[in-house]
Amino acid sequence: MSQHGFRHPNRVAALRSLIQEQEIDAMLISDPHNRRYLSGFIGTAGYLFITESDAVLATDFRYTEQAGFQATGFEISQIQGRLSEWFPKLLANLEVSNLGFEADNLTVSALKMFEDAVAESDVEVSFEPKSGDAAKLRAIKDAGEIELLQKAIDIGDAAFEETAAKLTAGMTEKEAAWEFEKAIRERGAECLSFDTIVANGPNAARPHHQTGDSELQEGETIVFDCGATYQGYCSDLTRTVVLGDADDEVAKIYNIVLEAQEAAIEQVEAGLTGGEADGIARKIIADAGYGDMFGHSLGHGLGLEVHEEPNVGPRGTTSLEDGMPFTIEPGIYIPGWGGVRIEDVVVLENGRARVLSHAEKMRF
Repeated sequence: MSQHGFRHPNRVAALRSLIQEQEIDAMLISDPHNRRYLSGFIGTAGYLFITESDAVLATDFRYTEQAGFQATGFEISQIQGRLSEWFPKLLANLEVSNLGFEADNLTVSALKMFEDAVAESDVEVSFEPKSGDAAKLRAIKDAGEIELLQKAIDIGDAAFEETAAKLTAGMTEKEAAWEFEKAIRERGAECLSFDTIVANGPNAARPHHQTGDSELQEGETIVFDCGATYQGYCSDLTRTVVLGDADDEVAKIYNIVLEAQEAAIEQVEAGLTGGEADGIARKIIADAGYGDMFGHSLGHGLGLEVHEEPNVGPRGTTSLEDGMPFTIEPGIYIPGWGGVRIEDVVVLENGRARVLSHAEKMRF
């Protein structure tokens, strides 16, 4: 079970431990984020086959050279011909008789293709559905991942602050979103980590408003939810801003959300479940009379995907641990009026939250 030569030997070793615990011969990794996490390969096509002693990356001609550079430690197998011509042969060479697969990624039709390919051969293999194994491994980040995540966050924070300084009444939501995208690109981001949400006035009552042609207005809340991707890692930031003067109602709602967020950041600790962490902020908003207007989770993990484990919401049962980064983003949304959301990324270290986001927030 040597991990010699792997780009990420500890990650491969952790998956091999799961393979051993689950008494399967091998794990088929089809999810592209998990494939990248385990092997370092960032191409868009390929499968990992990992046993207790072997590790194979099967990909086609377009990516074999790239895979050789990126997925060090993996045997690169070039896919040629029909599935039935290479897949059973590969399993036979690896001496696999029961194969785990990512049931939350592999489609029903894709699974049938794999099963049919085996059925056409003289190889006997059973397929064992597994859910979330690699995704759970990804919830705790190593130091290198935190460094990349921080870089993505820094890019997003700086881009937001540059964009916020340019916001003017009459600018459309789409124009504001484009200013942010240009700013992250100029700072070295690969791309947005998700489509930027700019929600002005009553549009801000919809947490995931589709950015459109509405014009920004003075005195109304503008929810700006944005993120950048750097070397695969995603940032996620939300700020609520107001152009001109904010009235007492805006200040009141904003301060309730800010109090809830700051309390969650201060009180969250290792050992709490995601649901317990969610409850810290939710109680403050509910006690203020707006419990029915905070309808989403307090937060979520992030890394290679903008939404990943742990679930920091009312139904979150995972215990929070050191090394887990996640968002803290309470909000209040009032139909016909607008909304407020404030979001930062934190990481648990020594049992407490360290804030990774540093973009300026409004204060009243």
